[in-house]
Amino acid sequence: MMKKYMVMSLALMLSTLTFAQKKELKSAEKAIKNNDFSSAKASVSAAEALMSAMDDKLKAKFYLLKGQALYAMGAGNEADVNAALKSFDELETLEQKTGKKTYTPKADALKLEMSKVFIEKAQNALGQKNYEVSYKNFESAYRVSKSDTLYLYNAALLATSGQSYDKALEMFAELQDLGYTGISTEYLATDKTTGEEQSFPSSGLRDISVKAGTHEKSRNKKSESKAADIAKNIALIYIDKGENDKAIAAIEDAKKINPNDFNLLVSEANVRYKLGQKDEYRRLISKALELEPDNIDLLFNLGVVAGDSGDIVEAKKYYDMAIEMDPTYTRAYMNMAALILDQEQGILDEMSKLGMSAADDKKYDELKAKKTQLYKDAVPYLKSAFENDPNNLNAARTLMNIYGALDDTANQDVMKAKIEAIEN
Repeated sequence: MMKKYMVMSLALMLSTLTFAQKKELKSAEKAIKNNDFSSAKASVSAAEALMSAMDDKLKAKFYLLKGQALYAMGAGNEADVNAALKSFDELETLEQKTGKKTYTPKADALKLEMSKVFIEKAQNALGQKNYEVSYKNFESAYRVSKSDTLYLYNAALLATSGQSYDKALEMFAELQDLGYTGISTEYLATDKTTGEEQSFPSSGLRDISVKAGTHEKSRNKKSESKAADIAKNIALIYIDKGENDKAIAAIEDAKKINPNDFNLLVSEANVRYKLGQKDEYRRLISKALELEPDNIDLLFNLGVVAGDSGDIVEAKKYYDMAIEMDPTYTRAYMNMAALILDQEQGILDEMSKLGMSAADDKKYDELKAKKTQLYKDAVPYLKSAFENDPNNLNAARTLMNIYGALDDTANQDVMKAKIEAIEN
């Protein structure tokens, strides 16, 4: 009799627990329909205390309602939203295990809505340069749809921009673990009517247009791998954190995958330069130039490094090469002029040390003539820079000052008028 009584008591207790579970879930469901998310969260919390006695069907419903209550139609805070996403993941895992996807479709529909909201918030925050809010929403968009790894990459970049370095490193590491490269294929064809190349969402749609006769010259274009940029960003973060050994290790790890990757070579060169390793920078940039000999920016950068090192001859060589490659490359003209004019200070220092003797007077005149020649040598480069960029105030002002030093009043007045026109 006692044994029978105990079995009946146990059955009664289980029945009571099941009733309580269903009551709390029904209360949560009703509150969610009425947008009363505070009450919904309270009911979900009460139901969670009874989870150990739930069957799989009730657990699945619980996970859905918990996610809905915490998300609160977009009003939930960051912690609640993250918990909501976790609850939806638990729902998906459970229903995959049972093979009965009763509530997963509802969760998927809500996740799609959440993704749109996250992306909109991320873009709005980015427009306001609020990098922290932007990266958090891009990360949330990825957590909702983990096939969209571009969102995680954007989040990592924005976390870096916002100097949330530890979080950025965490996301970059996750991208590397995923084997993310960011390589995508663009499907292109030329519109026969306009002659403009257009992009299509898929090769199938592109091919339909080509067969219809409206487009021609179809081609596929692959984007470059972002693996080098990820390694570079990791390295630069470690440099900012003062962890230079980890910075170099990040680059070395990436080189194991693709040692001759152009972007990776340039990235490592930039890291070496930031560490003050200018000889290594030159070596790496020279190697990169072997891969892209027409890369004018690399030639220019070698000129900058040579100039910073005091090697004027070498700097001029690279600037001349850049100008020969592209006669409109204004930066090379400006740096060449600066390289010439920087020599003036040495002449002035030498002048200031001279005495009043006849020999010193003769030396003074020689130095003055040398200084005048510097001005004259710089003029053609500054004129070319200004011709290529008529709004270049720096070039215009420097020319005006040089003409004044050369007593060339006519040209000085011309440049003065041009400066006033630019400023007004």
